Amino acid sequence: MAHRPRLLRHLTSPFLSPRFFFSTAAAACLSNKTQIYLSRSRDPLLNLSVEHHLLQTVPTDATVLMLYANAPCVVFGRNQNPWIETNLARLLASSQRPPIRLVRRRSGGGTVFHDEGNVNFSVICPSAAFDRNKHAEMVVRALRRLGRPTARVNERHDIVVDGDGDGGGTFKVSGSAYKLTRLRSLHHGTCLLQSPNLDSISGLLRSPAEGFIKARGVDSVRSPVRNLHLDVAAFEDAVVREFEEMYGRPDVRDTVEDAAAALAVPQIRQGYAEMSSRGWLYGQTPRFVFSTHPTEQDPRPRPKLPFEERIHFEAKQGVIERFHIENSKGAQKDVSSLVGATLYDIDDWSARLADAGLASQPAQQIGEWLNGILGTEFTKL
Repeated sequence: MAHRPRLLRHLTSPFLSPRFFFSTAAAACLSNKTQIYLSRSRDPLLNLSVEHHLLQTVPTDATVLMLYANAPCVVFGRNQNPWIETNLARLLASSQRPPIRLVRRRSGGGTVFHDEGNVNFSVICPSAAFDRNKHAEMVVRALRRLGRPTARVNERHDIVVDGDGDGGGTFKVSGSAYKLTRLRSLHHGTCLLQSPNLDSISGLLRSPAEGFIKARGVDSVRSPVRNLHLDVAAFEDAVVREFEEMYGRPDVRDTVEDAAAALAVPQIRQGYAEMSSRGWLYGQTPRFVFSTHPTEQDPRPRPKLPFEERIHFEAKQGVIERFHIENSKGAQKDVSSLVGATLYDIDDWSARLADAGLASQPAQQIGEWLNGILGTEFTKL
């Protein structure tokens, strides 16, 4: 058996011991200024709910590290639009079983893909000490310790590395998001170590509806990515070591291993239920406009359509506020009954357009197109 680094052996044993488990009382104790948590759960909603609970619970002068990896999922920012950020139909069609999960987190930032080869690091610290680069640089030092000397933080606060071979180039291996409160701040980020899904990420995060939607939310910035080809345990060990060098040995070193025990904490259970709801996932979407043709507000050229009609609708928090269809001669169809409908509760656009009074053939043609481009088979799950 290959020899593991000393600190990893020290770290792993207490985490797996029954004597060490997640404790709200320990997290909240005023004397526990430095805390480390390792989650063995692969449930993204549980990990994000525990993380949020820590943000709300730990002493205001504490500094906390949490490390976790999730089952395959697409995680998008608090103020983003899921119909823009991901190809919902492709999530459903993926060979992953169960289907890749879609998650709206509580922090800002862009959309990322998670899987078990993509480790998440999270640092909670006093807001007065918050700095967007401070803990990204901590991870960079860990990566250099592991033999990645070109790792660095760029001007967007992402961690990047230089490519190998003749192709060269710079590749993103870690992106970050933040949540700042009056007393505590959260910085969490990903790190691509050995994701088996790297070739699929671009397609999953490219929506067919993007060319038709103008939104008020935050757009993701796409960058070329690559794996670091590092062992997950070795990475966790190196990050913990750098954290301890910054803050000293922890007062708390706990694990999140038993989902039922974590969900027995009322605040975690409440957060989990909220993030599981369709109202959170889709209903928190900022106002956006969907238009199949250029407008004064959005003059971009549009992709070619399989029909002649023009469609324009506006939605806020997933509720349709305006909906117009006009034919090639400019005559509008009365589909006013769609106003007030919840976008993510429409399970078949063809049937809904027919019910709204559109003739059978255009209702079928337009409806099938909307079902595909808006990922209706996924949103109705």
